[in-house]
Amino acid sequence: MEVLELARWQFGITTVYHFLMVPLTIGLSILVAAMQTRWVRTGELRHLKMTKFWGKLLLVNFAMGVVTGIVQEFQFGMNWSAYSRFVGDVFGAPLAMEGLVAFFVESTFLGLWIFGWDRLPKKVHLACAWAFSLATMASAYFILAANSWMQHPVGVTFENGKPTMNSIWAVLTNNTALAAIPHTLAGAFSVAAAFLVGVAGWHLWRRGSDQDVWRSSLRLGGWVGVAAFAVLAITGDAQGKLMFEQQPMKMASAEALCHTEQPASFSIIAIGDVSGANCEDVKTFNVPALLSFLAHNDFTTEVKGVENLVTEYQAKYGTNYPDDPALGSLAGKPIDYVPNLPVTYWGFRMMIGFGAVSAGIGVLALWLTRRGRVPTARWFPLLVLGGIATPFLGNSAGWIFTEMGRQPFVVVPNPTGVDGVWMFTAQAVSRLTTGEVWTSLIALTTVYAALGVVEVFLMRKYIRGGVDAVMPPPQKDSDEAEGDTLAFAY
Repeated sequence: MEVLELARWQFGITTVYHFLMVPLTIGLSILVAAMQTRWVRTGELRHLKMTKFWGKLLLVNFAMGVVTGIVQEFQFGMNWSAYSRFVGDVFGAPLAMEGLVAFFVESTFLGLWIFGWDRLPKKVHLACAWAFSLATMASAYFILAANSWMQHPVGVTFENGKPTMNSIWAVLTNNTALAAIPHTLAGAFSVAAAFLVGVAGWHLWRRGSDQDVWRSSLRLGGWVGVAAFAVLAITGDAQGKLMFEQQPMKMASAEALCHTEQPASFSIIAIGDVSGANCEDVKTFNVPALLSFLAHNDFTTEVKGVENLVTEYQAKYGTNYPDDPALGSLAGKPIDYVPNLPVTYWGFRMMIGFGAVSAGIGVLALWLTRRGRVPTARWFPLLVLGGIATPFLGNSAGWIFTEMGRQPFVVVPNPTGVDGVWMFTAQAVSRLTTGEVWTSLIALTTVYAALGVVEVFLMRKYIRGGVDAVMPPPQKDSDEAEGDTLAFAY
């Protein structure tokens, strides 16, 4: 493999791995703050136990997310320095806001929350929980604003061969970002909800202590999961309409739509090799005219196919890469404007499918626990524990589709934007040797694997320990009790 391919693998591995932690942190932080709010308002012990238990798991996951997230920003200087030089005037602003504003607030109030038990007034301590959780959402907002600019560059002029930002407000209110943010946050709540349903369902099925804690947690997770899926469907529709306008090749690739159709059918599933541009050997099961509706809210809109779009892209952006030695073996070669069709086609369906399965498990869990019932079937814990993975897989599939669907561009041309503000992925990579990239790829993958083992070990330890693992022991005398309470505070 060449430097470009290795660099893409490294970025893909580190990004997908990091994003396993991010949605759980975002969603769980809000739910934990809500649990603590309920405890402060009612004084019920079960809500305190819920806050303590789920808060401990939140902290483990957040710590791993910080460690893996730091690597992400270094990627731009390691393997993608040409990209950083091209977009640095724009891309650096939202990343700086994320680090200096959102993450700083996030870390500060998390520290106060961790060490503030029994030291801060209840309501002040609760405010710290909410400040932390809202800062995680702000952090996601700035990151998504940066990513959305790559998908749809706005708020810039083109000077001296690179984009120069002339409106930070345009970057932060990019319609691509405003559609991506609620969709991503809903995905985060879906992950947290499935986590609650899976862990609480397992404890509930075991019929151990603190059944009120597990029942409340499971039902909270079930309702949040159902609501999150509804939001995902609505915001996903909005994103699809923007994709039709801004990245028509990604839309065609999501359907493996090789030829232009009017009206265009939505493919439920395909049998055969969708990677071929002529699609002669592919049989699809379609819903007539549905793709036209998803693209433009009517059943007659024309949706362009891959073959037609390739011709348009060649006319606008050239047929061959520049004859530049920095491009390696791609120098002077024809540009392949078609993304990896199997990845985009099946990734799009995996995203939807796993999201629907996750919501379905939540609905089933709510039904089985209605009116005080406790599930007894042996398949129940296997179902809910396995269901934890489904929104993680759906989120990952969605991001892989989003990023690979814009290839061969790392900065996608804005159809109504400024000429020249786009960049091929092949032009973005650093001038490194394959040995150098192999070294960092192997080292980071090894470290991430070790971190994964640590996280699984800690999560398993605290999940199996239940409430008893995070609550202080029964009080002895007043002095000892105070010391124990402080010692067991986070």
